[in-house]
Formats: sequence, C-alpha cells, structure tokens
Amino acid sequence: MGLFINTLPLRVDLNCSIHESVLRTHARLASLLEHEHASLVLAQRCSNVPQGTPLFSSILNYRHNSSSLDTASIDPGIVYLQYNERTNYPLTLAVEDFGTELGLTVDVIQPFDPERICIYMQQALQSLVEAFDHTPDTVARQLGVLPLEERKLLLQTWNSTQQDYPSHQCVHHLFEQQVERTPQATALVFMDQSLSYSELNERANRLAHHLVGLGVQPDTLVAICVERSFAMIVGVLAILKAGGAYVPLDPTYPKERLISILEDARPIIALVDNVGHTILKDAKLNQPRQKDHGDETPIVLIDINEKRSSPHTNPELPGLTPNHLTYVIYTSGSTGKPKG
Repeated sequence: MGLFINTLPLRVDLNCSIHESVLRTHARLASLLEHEHASLVLAQRCSNVPQGTPLFSSILNYRHNSSSLDTASIDPGIVYLQYNERTNYPLTLAVEDFGTELGLTVDVIQPFDPERICIYMQQALQSLVEAFDHTPDTVARQLGVLPLEERKLLLQTWNSTQQDYPSHQCVHHLFEQQVERTPQATALVFMDQSLSYSELNERANRLAHHLVGLGVQPDTLVAICVERSFAMIVGVLAILKAGGAYVPLDPTYPKERLISILEDARPIIALVDNVGHTILKDAKLNQPRQKDHGDETPIVLIDINEKRSSPHTNPELPGLTPNHLTYVIYTSGSTGKPKG
C-alpha cells in the first residue's frame, strides 16, 4: 500500500479470442509476481525501449473495495475525507470493484477528456460482457469501444461526403479553376524548390501549345519518361491540356519492357528529360518512323528551365470532352507481357 506499491509493465495480447486473452493475461500476471520487487528502472533497462522513452503512457489500477456504507450512522461526528492519487502519466484509470458494481475514476491531462474515457471504458466493458455471454470466440481486438452515437458520427455523419462533381469538365479544367482561386499558393514541392499554381500552369501551358503545334489532338498518345521532378507534373498537365493521353514510362524499367510498351502504344511523341532521353535513345521510338502525313516522329526533351516562346495562356480545345482518353497505363498482364 502507499509507498510500497510497485508498478510493472504488462503486455496484453489482443489478437486472440477474449477467453484466451483473459487466460493469457491472468497467467502473465501470475508470472509477474515473481518480479514484484523489481524496480521500474530495472524493467526499463531490460527492455528494448530507448532510454528516456517511457515504457507506457497509461496506468490501470484495479482495486477490491468493500461496498460504501453510511458512515454517518456508524461513526457520528466523524467526517471521512476522500482523495485521489495523482500520477505523472497522461492517463490513469482506477477500477473500484465493490462486488456488485464497478466504479471508474479517470485522471488525464489535457487535451484528453476524462468523461469520454469513462464512456469508452463503459462501452468496452459492455462489449466484453456481451461477447463472453454470446460469442466468447470473438477476437479481443475486435471488441467495440465506441458508443453508438460516436460510431454513427464517425462512420455515417462525417463520412457522408458524397456529392455531385462537374462530370462535364476535364481534369485539367478543374486544375485551371484552382489556379484562378489560388494562383500564388504552393502547388508543388520538390527537394528545396517549390512552384505556385500560377507558375505550374504557365509552364504546362507553354508546353501544351508546343505539343499542339506538333500535332497532338484528342486521343493522341504521348509517352512521358522522366525522373521524379517538376517536369513529370508539367508534362502530364501539358499532355492533358493539349488534348492527348499520357503513357507513363518508368525510367527504371528494363529496356525491353519500354520498347514493348512503345511498340504497342505507338505514341507519336515522347516527353523526356536527360535521363529519359538517354534511356530511350536506343529504343525504336528514337528511330525515324513515318506518320501518315510523312513527318518523322519527334522526341521532345523537357527542360524545366527552358524559356519557351509559345503562349502561356490556357489552350482552347472546343472539341475536347471527358469522353476522350486521359492516359494509358501498362500493367504486367497475366502472360507477363505489358497490357495497356
């Protein structure tokens, strides 16, 4: 009692049935009695928890008490004072077992709500009793601790986010609307650099106009093979703004896989950075390939620092609708051959 109470950590297994979990906890408590004189400092030293990190952040104190009596009738003139011990842990839960009823006392630090903790505990006890009575094989971790009202709030009220969206608009149109709302807000962050929505939109627009001049139109496939960078997002947006559909090529893919994708997709253009250009230089796409009107297929090298002379305004493509292609993604396929 008092200063002679010792605190020891106990790990509880919640991945088995509640019946098995109680048996294991009882067995661990019994074996823990062999170390009841061990100090908490010793337990900390024997654990793998780094020094300075607490072994636990909550304490459960279960006490057997006699039923509360009418002390005024037994000891008239004597006033009984009640007090609660304080700990330095964020959460302390004391369970008072009076035999026919339980009392819960919770001490917490802000911003935790002690009343809410008691409600959780009450719900957990109710779920535990019901499971023991009806479904003792229930996994302990699956016991409900949320009251019905809060469960409804989390799963239904807050999750009721369904709403209509402008299905008549394309993806890049929604992006352009965001540019108008927050032109100076940060849109991209890469390493120690950043781009605002306005800067990103301007770079994508200049490249998009350039792509339109190269013959990109709705449903035109355009490959993009770049490392993670601003160029990747600029390229994707530019392809969409030009009306095309992007075909992403991972620079880390084997050369044979990239060639297979290019031969199947037959994009008329590949947007590349220096790494992508080096990787694709031996691919068939880099060889002169005649289009229907006799021009060679160009390869566009994306240079994020290049100042393009094409317009920076949003391209206007009246015939472009959400029914046109947006992208073609290649997966491994059941046969191992990439399928778009």
